[in-house]
Amino acid sequence: MAQIEKTTDPTGPPGPPGPAGPPAARGWPGVAAVTGATFTVVTSEMLPVGLLTPIGDALAVSEGTAGLTLTVTGLVGAVSAPLLTPLFGRSDRRAVLCALMAVLAAGNLLAAWAPSFAVLVAARVLVGIGMGGVWAIAAGLAVRLVPPKSAGPATSLVFGGVAVASVLGVPAGTYLGELAHWRAAFAAAGGLALAVLIALAALLPPLPAVQDLRLGGVLRLFGKPRVRTGLAVTALLVTGHFAAYTYVRPVLEEVSGASAGTIGTLLLVFGLAGVAGNFAAGAGAARAPRGTLLVISGVLAGTVALLPLLGGSAVTVGTLLAVWGLAYGGVSVATQTLLLSSAPEAQEGVSALFVGVFNAAIALGALLGGLTSDALGTTTALSLSGLLSLAALTVLTAAGLGSGHPRRHRGVHDGS
Repeated sequence: MAQIEKTTDPTGPPGPPGPAGPPAARGWPGVAAVTGATFTVVTSEMLPVGLLTPIGDALAVSEGTAGLTLTVTGLVGAVSAPLLTPLFGRSDRRAVLCALMAVLAAGNLLAAWAPSFAVLVAARVLVGIGMGGVWAIAAGLAVRLVPPKSAGPATSLVFGGVAVASVLGVPAGTYLGELAHWRAAFAAAGGLALAVLIALAALLPPLPAVQDLRLGGVLRLFGKPRVRTGLAVTALLVTGHFAAYTYVRPVLEEVSGASAGTIGTLLLVFGLAGVAGNFAAGAGAARAPRGTLLVISGVLAGTVALLPLLGGSAVTVGTLLAVWGLAYGGVSVATQTLLLSSAPEAQEGVSALFVGVFNAAIALGALLGGLTSDALGTTTALSLSGLLSLAALTVLTAAGLGSGHPRRHRGVHDGS
């Protein structure tokens, strides 16, 4: 994503432009540490996906109820991102990130110990606070850490942490839960959060805030039509995805009769495709964000519709999951690119809204998928997912947003 020039905007007084950024020799290690943070928060958030069955068995709840561990984290993340960002004020973002990673570690370690479902939910609240805050800040940090010509690849790398979490985080948690115990997976996530905290403290330069962001200014961004459209597309695609993906384990067990080990492998296939999709969509969205999202929406709608019909064999279901992962892997970077080009003068504010909507959609998707699965059967969650992806396609088509290059301007940072 290119750096852009701050312009006059009613969302509040813009802060001074940020520093030009440290040399790449120092900046790229910082980008790597921030990527580690996005990987860890998304892994922590999504960890229950591959562990719903053992969690439900151990704590005597249904799979739909166990899915609330994802819903609660998404809701808390959705609220914490836009509320915490103004509260950070002008605090150094390096210190803020480290504090949030400590909260994330505490939540994961509490989840590993949780003797009851209520305690597990409380632990997941802490995970939601840490995740929402980290993601809101990290989303726009790349442009402050590397030279302007490297901002696009650095931003894709930061979002690559989201995709790699699907490749390594969720499948690794599934395997670890199968080999040891689901509690071991949460303990490992807590240890990883502590390691990333140390890396952030050691590798990031001081990152003073460059904009005094207010909650009212963040909320006024809803007044921009392109921001509203971008948030609506984010909400529809992410809700649809998680309505199906949260319950992918029971779906795969029902459709293809896959074992726990096979499911871990299939999730790995999904994640590998997601990494490829992240970088492919990052390149495409830099040129045509709307066009990229149109393709993503159509592919998601078609793939989830075909899965219950053609997913009877491991090869077929693996192919469909790879296509699903390739398409969904591009959602976060493509929607973020669209939104940042829609509010270039308030990038930290629009990032906070993006994270809030994204995580509310995760929570809503997990909730709707659980209700649908419990009431009508697990495969009906896939039908719901397909309909929501089609709705995103309709919104993009009706909005008629420009599909060419986002406006590029000189030298401003995102206000993180």
